[in-house]
Amino acid sequence: MTRFGIIGLSHDHVWDVLPELVGNENAELVAATSLQPPLLERAKKEYDIKAYTDSQEMAASEQLDAVLIYGNNRTGAEEAVKALERGWHVLIEKPIAADLEGANKLLQTADSTGNRLMVNWPIIWWPQVQQAIAMAQAGDIGEVWQVRYRAAHQGPKEMGASEYFCDWLYDPNRNGGGALLDYCCYGAALSCVLMGRPHHVTAVAGQLLKTDLDAEDNAVLLMQYPKGISIAEASWTQVDKMTNYRTVIYGSEGTLLAEPEKGRLLLATEKRPEGEEIEIIEPDEHLRGPIAHFLHGIQSEKSFHPLCRAGHGRDVQEILELGMESAATGQRVALSQLEPMD
Repeated sequence: MTRFGIIGLSHDHVWDVLPELVGNENAELVAATSLQPPLLERAKKEYDIKAYTDSQEMAASEQLDAVLIYGNNRTGAEEAVKALERGWHVLIEKPIAADLEGANKLLQTADSTGNRLMVNWPIIWWPQVQQAIAMAQAGDIGEVWQVRYRAAHQGPKEMGASEYFCDWLYDPNRNGGGALLDYCCYGAALSCVLMGRPHHVTAVAGQLLKTDLDAEDNAVLLMQYPKGISIAEASWTQVDKMTNYRTVIYGSEGTLLAEPEKGRLLLATEKRPEGEEIEIIEPDEHLRGPIAHFLHGIQSEKSFHPLCRAGHGRDVQEILELGMESAATGQRVALSQLEPMD
């Protein structure tokens, strides 16, 4: 039995993950920490757990094996470092940090302690996206030359995000940016998994409609490769649901279109250029949700899905940080051509 704690409750995604955690027979939810009393009260009421105001107090009082990190991006990364140093395995919500410095520190700590670190990207649990990645990696559409992903909605507040979530999500310091960091991260993550680290990054971002924000509400991130180009789009102002969360993977022999909200995956080839719907294969049990996958990695000591590996999260953070630089300067920015980190 793996004993879990939670550090931070201000990231709304935590309430989507907790039902899976308490429903897993190999996991026990023990305690949570938060600086927001109403969130602690909710966690205590719904899950009958112990509540603490900080992780040090929780560490002194509880015997834990692993923690979930669901605070803001900056303090979340800092708390994840402390958790690894305490001997806990860590699952942290995407992206891995608010900036590259935080991501590097987190990765170095995981490496030095030997404890497991997994980044949760919610899109990987959509069967359509998961299968599209697998098909592309298997060579079903030939050589991948472009990944295009659009993440969009009317805005966190308009979509019903809590006041605690919006409080830091709209803060460039605690979030690391605005829509670019929040939503272009998905396209960057998919591109890295399927095409590796890009050589150059160019981004455009701005406050198009929400001029009262301190951060951008729309962004486009362009990733350039020797033989490819990928595009990540982000919007906090889109009214419709016709084009949000679409994943398109272009290959030399075909195209894959994943539309999770429509529950379908399409494959286009030279013989069927209009595309045909592909039957979705039910994922293995450990690939059906973040908790199942995290526990599988801890217990089996096998690698996490490529999208969820810490080294991949660090590379995505670098792309995002350079994208912010490009948007600010109007210049194309080169990535350091290091070996990809696991």
